[in-house]
Amino acid sequence: MTQPLLSAGSMTGDNVVNPAGEDLGKIEELMIDTESGRVGYAVLSFGGFLGMGDKLFAIPWESLQVDMANKRFVLNVAKERLESAPGFDKDQWPNMADRNWGATIHSHYGRTPYWAA
Repeated sequence: MTQPLLSAGSMTGDNVVNPAGEDLGKIEELMIDTESGRVGYAVLSFGGFLGMGDKLFAIPWESLQVDMANKRFVLNVAKERLESAPGFDKDQWPNMADRNWGATIHSHYGRTPYWAA
């Protein structure tokens, strides 16, 4: 069975959990590589309280699984691993087109960079 197409807007705000069911945050943005047309990253907000003090994380798109039945995503990482991931502030986004930065992010999640796959 194939996955249906979803609009990027419909995924914004969706929850992300790990396989243990722990809440890891929510999808804030999807980052599209305009040269390849692929989704490069989902930007996840995590931490803070009532939206204050959240840290943002770029998650390689291939690291997420869609849980259609529960309208959420599953990221196979422990909460502690996410907490130690390279993150950024909502007012200071990294240059996500920087391949060195991207390689570091993909390595943290044990993934081959999408542009090298």
